Amino acid sequence: MNLGFSFFFKSIMLGVGLAMDAFSVSLANGLNEPTMKQKKMCGVASVFAIFQFVMPMAGWICVSTIAKIFCAFQKFIPWIALILLGYIGGKMLYEGIKNKDSDEEEKFGVGIKALLIQGIATSIDALSVGFTISKYNLIEALLACLLFGFVTFFICYVGLAIGKKAGTKLAGKAGILGGVILFVIGLEIFITSLV
Repeated sequence: MNLGFSFFFKSIMLGVGLAMDAFSVSLANGLNEPTMKQKKMCGVASVFAIFQFVMPMAGWICVSTIAKIFCAFQKFIPWIALILLGYIGGKMLYEGIKNKDSDEEEKFGVGIKALLIQGIATSIDALSVGFTISKYNLIEALLACLLFGFVTFFICYVGLAIGKKAGTKLAGKAGILGGVILFVIGLEIFITSLV
């Protein structure tokens, strides 16, 4: 077992890379719900962190046990991310446009169902990370995935805070912007998988 500086540095950097989609979605969630309380911010960031822990670990397990099935599934990952983020982003965009002309100040934040869909969509590509850590033993894989989760939690919390601040300033346009961001992230995941 090699748990030196290189292991932690690589795991943290990989965690940062994995967390970028979740950061963007957190930013959109903060934009859409500028009155989000600290407790909910921690809960939202935790959901993304849990998915960023579970998905690479599931990928590692698949590579270690049922690699052939995982290889067949891998080609669908970009499509799934595009559909899930497109759905949530489109819904936010529709609600933002629909409520644009109304005088209602009430904002409906991200619900648990939407949050779970976002968590899956932003972390499904992390299944592939199981391939990159396939040479790790169980303890190393668990530690690396825990680091991915911790990094994701802090990055998403920052994204929510930035989004909240900007959402307060953007008022009625925040939901539209948040929906566009989610839709663009879904497209970006899909397009980068093709090149």
